[in-house]
Amino acid sequence: MNPRRLSEAAALAAVVLAGVLILAHNVRGMADVTLLNVSYDPTRELYERLNPSFESADARAEGHTIHIRQSHGGSSRQARAVIAGEEEADVVTLGLPSDVDGLAKRGLVGQDWAAQFPNRAVPYTSTIVFVVRAGNPKAVHDWPDLVREGVEVVTPDPKSSGNGKLSVLAAWGSVVTRGGDAAAAHDYLQALYAHAVGLNPGARGAADTFAVERVGDVHLTWENEAIREVAASNGALQIVYPPVSILAEPSVAVVETNAHRHGLTTEAKAYLAYLFTESAQETIADLGYRPTNLKVRDRHTDRLPPLTLFPVTAIARDWADAQQRFFAENGVLDTLHRPKTQ
Repeated sequence: MNPRRLSEAAALAAVVLAGVLILAHNVRGMADVTLLNVSYDPTRELYERLNPSFESADARAEGHTIHIRQSHGGSSRQARAVIAGEEEADVVTLGLPSDVDGLAKRGLVGQDWAAQFPNRAVPYTSTIVFVVRAGNPKAVHDWPDLVREGVEVVTPDPKSSGNGKLSVLAAWGSVVTRGGDAAAAHDYLQALYAHAVGLNPGARGAADTFAVERVGDVHLTWENEAIREVAASNGALQIVYPPVSILAEPSVAVVETNAHRHGLTTEAKAYLAYLFTESAQETIADLGYRPTNLKVRDRHTDRLPPLTLFPVTAIARDWADAQQRFFAENGVLDTLHRPKTQ
């Protein structure tokens, strides 16, 4: 073939390739796509509310249909499942920044994950509160009340649950932020776990143990989970807000390696960005989480009252340091005698 015909053939091939790519793009744009959100235990209802709104908005904007799949479990256990490849998450919405840090250390999430979205990638905050039986028969009002004789405490396993970890940190902080030292905080934690009646792997299992099986006198849980429990109890349960507790900062990130392999990087980023929109923040508040949009939060003070919450920096340098100090091998948790997990 002469050079001119070679050139013409090459040009034709380029045109054909361009056409194929355009067609593939258009087909991709119209096709259904599915994105997996691996989240922590009690957020089922939250994302069941948020996902359809995002799916509808994204379809109008992008001309295709996107579906969100949800996976739930103890936050730390979920993070380990993503690391092991058992859950091919496109995004994670986990209970603790340290769980996302664990993914970043393995190259699944960008090292700058906290800078990729507003408010350090924290779309809402929460805390640990007490749920008690109606009338508060054991007169539980503050952390020291949990270790009185005859009080049984339900709390999830801190080895697998973000709720469990936060309960440890809140209990420790309830001592050291009010004048106690590390030795006193350790003694208090030891006493608290002596009052624990089994440790469920996740927050929802602990809620069922307390509310459905009617085990224990006090349930240490996320504020949003407490609101849900009490609403579903027909007057059998009530919330007690302790005078001090921890500021919890559930965090979100794109699992870049998986999202890129699935061709869903753009959708994953758009999905997490949606969580910071005013409409999503309203839903977040409705479900008992504390929106980071202060204007929205101010509209919900009837159900999300102002609280005294200490940051993680009151008990550690940051979330990563708290993870290492309290929950790593030979950390504070390993020095406690705890009940066997359920």
